[in-house]
Amino acid sequence: VNGIEIYSMKIDSKVTSRFAHNVITSRAVNRGNVHKEVFFDVELPKTAFITNFSMTIDGVTYPGTIKEKEVAKKQYEKAVSKGQTAGLVKASGRKTEKFTVSVNIEAGSKVTFELTYEELLKRQFGKYEMFIKVKPKQLVKDFEIEVNIFEPQGISELEAEGTFITNDLQNIVKKTFSEKKGHLSFKPTLDQQRTCANCSQSVLDGDFTVRYDVKRTTPDNLQIVNGYFVHFFAPTNLPKLPKNVIFVIDISGSMSGREIEQTRQALLKILDDIKEDDFFNFILFGSEVQTWKDTLIKATPENLDEARKFVRSIDTEGMTNLHGGIMRGIDMLNAAHQGNLVPKRSASIIIMLTDGQPNAGVSNTHDIQEHVKKAIEGRYTLYNLGFGYGVDYNFLEKMALENKGLARRIYPDSDAALQLQGFYDEVSNPMLTDVELNYPENEISDLTKNSFKHFYDGSEIVVAGRFIDHNQNSLTVDVRGEGANDALSYTTQQDAEQTAKAFQEQEYIFGDYIERLWAYLTIEQLLEKRIAATGEEKENLTAEALALSLKYMFVTPLTSMVVTKPETYDNQAGIADKPIEGTDIFTILLYLRSQLSYLYTSHPTWYTSVDGDPHFIISVPQKEDAICFNINENPGAVLNLINDPVTGITVNGELIGDKRTDNDAKIQNTYFGKLGIANKHLDFKLTVTPEKITVQNGNEKTGFTWLDSVTLQQEGLTLIINKKKNLVLSMSSGASFVIVLHQVWKKHPLHQDFLGLYTLGSDKLSERTHGLLGQFFHPIDFTILEIHRGSDPKKPDATMIVKNKELTVTRGWQKDYRKDPTQGVDVPCWFVHNNGAGLIDGVHTDYIVSSLF
Repeated sequence: VNGIEIYSMKIDSKVTSRFAHNVITSRAVNRGNVHKEVFFDVELPKTAFITNFSMTIDGVTYPGTIKEKEVAKKQYEKAVSKGQTAGLVKASGRKTEKFTVSVNIEAGSKVTFELTYEELLKRQFGKYEMFIKVKPKQLVKDFEIEVNIFEPQGISELEAEGTFITNDLQNIVKKTFSEKKGHLSFKPTLDQQRTCANCSQSVLDGDFTVRYDVKRTTPDNLQIVNGYFVHFFAPTNLPKLPKNVIFVIDISGSMSGREIEQTRQALLKILDDIKEDDFFNFILFGSEVQTWKDTLIKATPENLDEARKFVRSIDTEGMTNLHGGIMRGIDMLNAAHQGNLVPKRSASIIIMLTDGQPNAGVSNTHDIQEHVKKAIEGRYTLYNLGFGYGVDYNFLEKMALENKGLARRIYPDSDAALQLQGFYDEVSNPMLTDVELNYPENEISDLTKNSFKHFYDGSEIVVAGRFIDHNQNSLTVDVRGEGANDALSYTTQQDAEQTAKAFQEQEYIFGDYIERLWAYLTIEQLLEKRIAATGEEKENLTAEALALSLKYMFVTPLTSMVVTKPETYDNQAGIADKPIEGTDIFTILLYLRSQLSYLYTSHPTWYTSVDGDPHFIISVPQKEDAICFNINENPGAVLNLINDPVTGITVNGELIGDKRTDNDAKIQNTYFGKLGIANKHLDFKLTVTPEKITVQNGNEKTGFTWLDSVTLQQEGLTLIINKKKNLVLSMSSGASFVIVLHQVWKKHPLHQDFLGLYTLGSDKLSERTHGLLGQFFHPIDFTILEIHRGSDPKKPDATMIVKNKELTVTRGWQKDYRKDPTQGVDVPCWFVHNNGAGLIDGVHTDYIVSSLF
């Protein structure tokens, strides 16, 4: 492709006792007559840690070095000062992160890329799963996936499947396993890779998944190697515990449409799977909190039929009283246990689903966390499901972890109902509660988590630790838990000789695998604890996780890997960070200039906005990035920002200028001094200026000032005025608009008060939406090429490919004033010059309209 031939690609995976060591090696040659850019572009699981990367060009190796983030930052800034920058890792989907490196090489030169990553395979639904993304993007002469598995307990089943594997390719997947060893290989020829007989496109594009399980003659398995141990606990054939589950569901206006319909679908399917010994109830929260029944009820056929009718009737209304919903659920569980309405031996679970942020009742997230933690007191497990991109995921995750649960993002796609149902399936079969694996305190140090609220059927508990005496070769474990009928209590023992006997097939073992498994698990759990920690505790957890990350060379959220390259042909140095799920859609640690900081960490959702003089910011979720542009037009001009003929929503803005014109300025600064939002279906108009707010319903007008604090609810919309700060208008369609008030010193000789507009939930508007902002509510894709030094050394230029056009853009920053109208928060973006020419449809003057409505 383009003169570059990838002539070899090999994915080599070695799995020893669930711990996977994966090496991806790609070899390419420049068949052209001039130097060309070669890309190494792979996707790896989010649960994995990169441990090594190198590229070798004509015999010279350029390694990646893993360092503390601040140290890496300083090294990286040296490259930045030369105008050389590249962020290497980005979140790229639900389960993967994308690692991309490119390098320019001479004609005829060869390059070898090698990436190593490791992960502990989790057991779900009775199987371990290893996920490999396959996407070479061209035909590869020597392509191979090879997986070797070694399990001391013995392998009971092994399977592989690929989303791209046709019937013709099925026979190419070779699979063998016997006793402790399993082997898989996939090695298609060039012809077998083609999409058709004479095609040059490759069929290799999709997911290759390996699943297996081990033999279990005892509930657990202990392994001891070189002063470290790992304990796998997964009892089978236990009677299932009854469960008490409360579904706490957000029914606020933003859940309307597809989201509430998918929620209903998922709940109906879940009701089909609830066991007759289970107890359940539904709690709905909008502005108010509603319950289906006053208490938990048993899942009898009659009650389930009644529940289905209730679920089909669930509809949306109002705002988001999340605190009220969860607290009602906790109170209901407390009452059920105190009144002996549910079995004493049962598992109690709260599953909460929301698509937004609390804005009714108690809305301070810190207060909600404190109230929930105090009310639960460790008795129940809380699972928080964040639907879509409008949630404060960091808040949901902290609250869940503090209450022995976890958070999960539900992606707003066509399969959202299946995602919801899939999560329920994971927690639908509790087998034990209050599981504790106790080890002699005088023998073990640095133990990973060893107490667990629930053990679910088909899963596995893993504990690892380090012996105080490195030469110790035996271990006794006391296991305790509460089952459906009685308590589980026994002692198990293992010595190093038993492990050594099992590991006689040395070719399957890589390095000190148990020590690395222990380090991986310890870092993972320290980072998890760190999410909910504060102050000195957080500092100590950070220091411990960082020390281990550096010692074992893992790229974690605390470390970075700097990749250096040959200095010819403007090759760019790069830095690889571990993306993390956070307060925005896919919060990622992305270094794209000297400002090496969290991207949008203070932004709770992706949005489009216009603020300042006037700066337009367009979020592009699939890129985890943003595009921005300015519109320079005369004061008095009215610009059409949003127009949706289907929902009847229109937003226009009138420009104002400075109090006097700076004679030296080529362009006068302008701002929005008046905004108008109309919904013709509701016969509603909202006019906002820095002085007053006017609401018009039909011919009836109501006036407010920015000194008022008002919540106004009427059919189809909610208006909230936050005194001297902002107002929020939420439509029943799910679309919301935030207008921010900017006030300057009244005697300022130049500037005057103005407004900013931010749109949320724009996906709730129709596909026919247009306007300067509205046209970007539809998906937009772009590619950035040729990043190079710009006229400002701190702001590199680049070529953007968008709408089949090549535009020169500049990396810069704009301000988001939603949380801080005075100082704002910097948002990195690619700036399109000349009034957005080439990016917006038509030219900017096409959007001038005659009046505000």
